[in-house]
Amino acid sequence: MEIRRFKLKITSYERIPVLDHGYVELIESWGSDERIIEAARMSTDKGFLGWGPKYVCDKCRVEGVEGLETCIEGSCLGTVKRVEGDEKLLKYLYEHKHATPFEMAGAVFEIQAPIMVFREWHRHRTQSYSELSARYTSLPNVNYVPTVERLMLNSKTNKQAGTIKGADELTEEGARAYIWDLECEYKDQEEFYQRSLKMGVPKELARVHIGVGRYSRMRAQANLRNWLAFLTLRMAPDAQWEIRQYANIVGEQLSKLYPRTWELFSSGRSK
Repeated sequence: MEIRRFKLKITSYERIPVLDHGYVELIESWGSDERIIEAARMSTDKGFLGWGPKYVCDKCRVEGVEGLETCIEGSCLGTVKRVEGDEKLLKYLYEHKHATPFEMAGAVFEIQAPIMVFREWHRHRTQSYSELSARYTSLPNVNYVPTVERLMLNSKTNKQAGTIKGADELTEEGARAYIWDLECEYKDQEEFYQRSLKMGVPKELARVHIGVGRYSRMRAQANLRNWLAFLTLRMAPDAQWEIRQYANIVGEQLSKLYPRTWELFSSGRSK
């Protein structure tokens, strides 16, 4: 029996920009759609048999050609039938929530995002994280400034995206004024931060006034099953707009790595 060796797929993907200063970068991945099938068939020791469909003679079992109804191998003259490949098993596993084989694949991403995005992201405790620490290094002066268009987005049905009761209706002029004030606030924060560091305030305390609009960096690792669970929530229309932009990029990368599984995931979301 052939022994298949586990290999990491080290990538050379570029950083994909997100928001005004963020990015998503695929660091490495492992597994594949084929490896998911192999994991599912460990109990029967059959492994991956191949994707279909195939056209096989019901008598001599020789593979035929699509469109032929009768086997042309010698004098067999058996009937050529369409036979599904391992995509049928993959679909069965996914639709019937046999999720363990999907844990045999996964990926590591590096992300630069506003701290407020990370605070939502870290609610997904099945992922493993390592984040830039302001205890050990000074934070870069990079801050999230939403666009006028983003500020004008509002939802009357999504309470998490709505304004407070009794608030004025935000105008374009008001949005531009908010951006100006926000940039001034970020400038004041950074000046106080640098002044505190120069005064000898410990790095872990010099940061206490910095808001959640400051960018941070992290690496996040998860198996494919848990990445898809993350995307189910964070690509949803009621997720905060900012984290949706990151989730969409992660999804695009996973769709290239595991195209057959991604097709099943996408079909399930559209129902």
